[in-house]
Amino acid sequence: MPQFDTHFFSSLIFWEVVSFGILFWVLWKFAFPPILETLEARERKIRESLEQAERHRAEAERKMQEYEAKLAAAAKEAEALFTAARERAQRVQEDNEQRLQADAERIKGDAQREIEAERRKAIQDIRNQTTELALLVAEKVVGRSLSDADHRRLADEALQAVADASRKG
Repeated sequence: MPQFDTHFFSSLIFWEVVSFGILFWVLWKFAFPPILETLEARERKIRESLEQAERHRAEAERKMQEYEAKLAAAAKEAEALFTAARERAQRVQEDNEQRLQADAERIKGDAQREIEAERRKAIQDIRNQTTELALLVAEKVVGRSLSDADHRRLADEALQAVADASRKG
């Protein structure tokens, strides 16, 4: 085997080292810079993407806090509106009750006035009938017709007697 011959083997190693050195220099000069530049660009792009994602996360968190604050304010406003509506309904109910109470008192007063007027009218009718009856009785007893002045005097005396009797009784 000729490749293991010391004279041939040492020259082969020499040329392999020289070839590797030239290949390494060519790669270092022409291939590695674009590869390193591409890797650096990729690293920069990944870093920018991470920074942008962090900014978006912070913005989303800020908007979420604003949303929660607005939601809490809306809930508080809704509660205030509900409370105001409940108080307004309570006031309307109280006003209606007071108005109904006043109407009931007015109707009761009107009824009492009507009853009092009817009672006075009934008393006046009774007095008139009593006066007429008393005049008829007096006319029968006396046996003659009485003048208007006599009628009035007897009627007044009869009314006075009835009034006195009702006060005593």
